[in-house]
Amino acid sequence: MASFAAPEDAARPLHLVSAEDLSTFAATLPPGAASWLEATGFRAAPGELLLLPGDEGVAAAALGLGPAALAARSRFAVAQAVPRLPAGAWRIATPLDPGARDEAALGWLLAGYAYSLKSGAEAPKMASLLPPEGVDAARITAIAQGECLTRELINTPSNRMGPAELQAAAEALAAEHGASVAVIEGAELLERNFPMIHAVGRASDRSPRLIDLRWGGSGPSLTLVGKGIVFDTGGLNLKPGASMGLMKKDMGGAATVLGLAHMIMATGMALRLRVLLPVAENAVSGPAFRPGDVLDSRAGLTVEINNTDAEGRLVLADALSYGGEESPDLMVSMATLTGAARVAVGPDLAPFYSSSETAAAALAAAGTEVRDPVWRMPFHEPYEAMIEPGIADLDNAPKGGFAGSITAALFLRRFAGGAKDYAHFDIYGWQPSAAPARPMGGAGQGARALFAALPEILGLGGRDAV
Repeated sequence: MASFAAPEDAARPLHLVSAEDLSTFAATLPPGAASWLEATGFRAAPGELLLLPGDEGVAAAALGLGPAALAARSRFAVAQAVPRLPAGAWRIATPLDPGARDEAALGWLLAGYAYSLKSGAEAPKMASLLPPEGVDAARITAIAQGECLTRELINTPSNRMGPAELQAAAEALAAEHGASVAVIEGAELLERNFPMIHAVGRASDRSPRLIDLRWGGSGPSLTLVGKGIVFDTGGLNLKPGASMGLMKKDMGGAATVLGLAHMIMATGMALRLRVLLPVAENAVSGPAFRPGDVLDSRAGLTVEINNTDAEGRLVLADALSYGGEESPDLMVSMATLTGAARVAVGPDLAPFYSSSETAAAALAAAGTEVRDPVWRMPFHEPYEAMIEPGIADLDNAPKGGFAGSITAALFLRRFAGGAKDYAHFDIYGWQPSAAPARPMGGAGQGARALFAALPEILGLGGRDAV
């Protein structure tokens, strides 16, 4: 569990040193430490760490940040020091502006996350951070815990994270915060008019379900919808083996909205929260839905199946229709939906779509401020014709290979009309190589940006209001 050092802990100083400030920093050190710095050849290169000796061992440390011109190319630079510092409490001794201070504190907590199923393995003792002066420690802790929850859910192998286990995770989160959970499962999905969630999950021996979490009794209403495909074989349009290797992360949308829900509930944001998770395994067996099938949907629209590997938008569609029936002030879907999004912007940016110029501007600004980069994509109206086939209302996988992320977002928007405002995030949910504060593996995307922007979007008093 991400947490800061206790205030009473004796904390050693960590100095943050840019290449331009190296000589100034050296001049502030006691003679012995200055000589040690010179003898080691410390040059304040990016990520370079120097432990400074004292009478009783390590007394302090210096972390190189490199030239100031490179600062914009890195995130969570301070987190690079965390796994290499001696265990115990530390404090950041270099003055930082509020944004950099919060980033350093959050990055430190996130750097402590690791996932392992090795038998008998003990978590290594890590350096802890005394909250920098001015940091809202409770808020930063809630954000870090939400992100770590997301990572943990995504990283868990699918044999250990099926529909029942994802339901248990949602129920545990609800119990922690006094929320309620209702579940519609298996054949009841057909009885309650969720035909596409049922169709996608019916080939698996792990029954599909819709998880419905609610919290908060007053304020504007927010509905979060997260794709919960616990494993995606591609269905009868079977994926090649290499493409199946990361498909445990296809529930990354559900994992991300649960992490975001923790941030909202732990900080007591003044809103009415609803989380809808359509959960299924896209498996192959006799009952599997087929290419060429035409499915009914909760909204009454028919959908022609041209590719069973485009199943995420099907389960989301029924959940979005259900969520829109209560006309929430804002409804947001998050999903590991298309490879086209990754081709467009790579793994580090979270593309999003928004029906509101105000919300889009708030999200873009918040993403920059909290170092959770997002990029707006268009609901391009002329492409609507691409999702309209000949024999049904909609096509789940338009031919041609163009604008795959946009056409998927347009498909979802057809089912989200009941919401006053709608936004969709086409996330990757995975860190392909280790980076500061971000180990290789499951990753939340867009959640911190949305969390920071929600007060402004929903009229709660600005991006820092909770």
